[in-house]
Amino acid sequence: MHSVSSSTNPMTPLTGEVSYPRDRFMRLPEVINTCGLSRSTIYDFISREQFPSQISLGGKNVAWLASEIDGWMQSRIAQRAGGAA
Repeated sequence: MHSVSSSTNPMTPLTGEVSYPRDRFMRLPEVINTCGLSRSTIYDFISREQFPSQISLGGKNVAWLASEIDGWMQSRIAQRAGGAA
């Protein structure tokens, strides 16, 4: 019987970042519900490069990566905690 020891767990983030074993797509209603922004505000922020861009799923279908939405929310929280406007 072989024993393999590992000092780190591959699922444990090393840098304090959130680890996603598998990312997922979020459609617009879920993005709106998750971040609390309106549709028009989301697209306005995207045009000003202040919000993650959508990904085309083909045709008129688009979605956002859950990890990018979470990262955007975390950066907003960090700005508040740091006193930035």
